[in-house]
Amino acid sequence: MLILPFLDVAAKFLGQMNMPVIESVWGRFIFGTLINVPFVLRNRPVSALKTTMPVMHTVRASLVLASTALFFLALHYLPIADTLAIYFVQPLIVTMLSPVILKEQVGLRRWIAVVIGFIGTLIIIRPGFQAINAGVLFALLSGTTSAVYMILTRRIAGRADPIVTMFHTNVAGAVLSTLMVGFFWVTPSPEQWGLLLLIAFIAFIGHYLVIAAYHYAEASLLAPMAYAEMIMAVVCGWWFFSDLPDRWTFTGVGILIACAIYISYRERVRGVPIEPTPPQP
Repeated sequence: MLILPFLDVAAKFLGQMNMPVIESVWGRFIFGTLINVPFVLRNRPVSALKTTMPVMHTVRASLVLASTALFFLALHYLPIADTLAIYFVQPLIVTMLSPVILKEQVGLRRWIAVVIGFIGTLIIIRPGFQAINAGVLFALLSGTTSAVYMILTRRIAGRADPIVTMFHTNVAGAVLSTLMVGFFWVTPSPEQWGLLLLIAFIAFIGHYLVIAAYHYAEASLLAPMAYAEMIMAVVCGWWFFSDLPDRWTFTGVGILIACAIYISYRERVRGVPIEPTPPQP
């Protein structure tokens, strides 16, 4: 979560250079696939790349492509921290869907914490108190599509190596974005090529860790942990673009982070076995 905001920094720089959003997304998938290949083939035969879930990988790739494109579009209108804060409608949707689709048990405390986190998001957006621009809608749609992707990721967890799963998603995303990018192509400058490569590298590391995490924990538990990303997003927005959220955004972000810390604490307490009382001397 501390790595991923740097992807947003690179994407925002590309947007300021007037690079089409679909071309930025294309670079993320094309270079992501190339970066993925050496890791996926290490200690594995080529036959290991064969998948029994081509449709699932294509659907997941479509969701990642849509979520990424919508988020990059939102960055054209909003600072990084504000975009990410609105994007965090995602955990609420994941928690709502996980009992229905994944049959996971969601405890009352977790429900309360996620709902409070959503209230924090509403404080950031402040519907009815400020003009809702296109960036807000793009960020909300990005969070929604990402939530569905997370649910599907959890559903196939354990069926394949995380690095292989990510490889298939990257390949499908590369194919889909290549089919579209020709209509918007602008030849990148050397600096833009470097930023495209940086986006792919950050996405590779960050999303591998996300996929690996879903092998060890439930989706409804992991989803609120994404709020920790806000800390680095605020720092990056201030450092690279001199963007600081207003007091209401800080209030909403504070609520989001508090919810994440509380859920983490509760789950750690639940997971620690009670030690027996030592015998008296």
